[in-house]
Amino acid sequence: MDMLTQIIFNSLIAGAIYALVALGFNLIYGATKFFNFAHGSIAIAGGYATFYFNKILGVDVYLSVLLGILCAGFLGYISNKLVFSPLRKKKSSHMIFMVASLGILIVIQAVISLIFTSEFQTLSSSLASSKKYIFLTGIITKTQLILFLSVLLIMGLLVLVLKKTMLGKTISAISDSEEIARNIGINSNRVISYVFVIGSAIAGVAGIFVGFDTGISPTMGMSLLLKGVIASIIGGVGNVYGGVLAAFMLGLIENFGVWNFSGEWKDAISFAVLILFLLFRPQGMFGKK
Repeated sequence: MDMLTQIIFNSLIAGAIYALVALGFNLIYGATKFFNFAHGSIAIAGGYATFYFNKILGVDVYLSVLLGILCAGFLGYISNKLVFSPLRKKKSSHMIFMVASLGILIVIQAVISLIFTSEFQTLSSSLASSKKYIFLTGIITKTQLILFLSVLLIMGLLVLVLKKTMLGKTISAISDSEEIARNIGINSNRVISYVFVIGSAIAGVAGIFVGFDTGISPTMGMSLLLKGVIASIIGGVGNVYGGVLAAFMLGLIENFGVWNFSGEWKDAISFAVLILFLLFRPQGMFGKK
């Protein structure tokens, strides 16, 4: 097997997961302008919800995936309704929003650990069968192929929503200036609620695929979030398309960077790339100065 081809495949799969996290994160950041640390734990919650429906209740795997995505979206809605929306009414600072989101992350992690224990769980099923495909000289599993195609599909649907629908236009207006959008009659609170649902549901897809591909644990949310945030910063925070491109770039850099080294160096490589961008291009590849 050609190692180069396999590394490229591994990079694309890692980039696909980072892209899903970055997509939802950038969508929420664009509308709210704060770093939502709870985003990572909501992604993992989507994976655990799928695990609960499929492995414990015996629900069909495809229906379980759909229910897991809906649960992640609902968690995003609840976190906005109960925490972030009241903070916006009080005109709280971005620091308070970040601390609140960190609190939500810790609470979700604790609840997941209480219900499912802290043990590693996998979502092996018919969807994640051991069937493998050989392209050129590399191997990709059925789960990984579905993951990669799903990212392309979700990205395409999100572009259509943002460019062709009234909801997308109102989201863009709020991202540009919530105050101006409110002055022209846009209900910003309602639109931001939709943004939290959509962004969190996309994050849930990432958590579900991580569960199928490698497995999940309650504390994985922060590490998953950090990769999505790094991709978002490299691509330009709030830039949905830039975050996706940067996510795949990050996946390539990580996997080629550890070609002859231990996989434990992946995180160090990611943060080294982040530091370089913060020093020399803090607005990211596609961000505005």
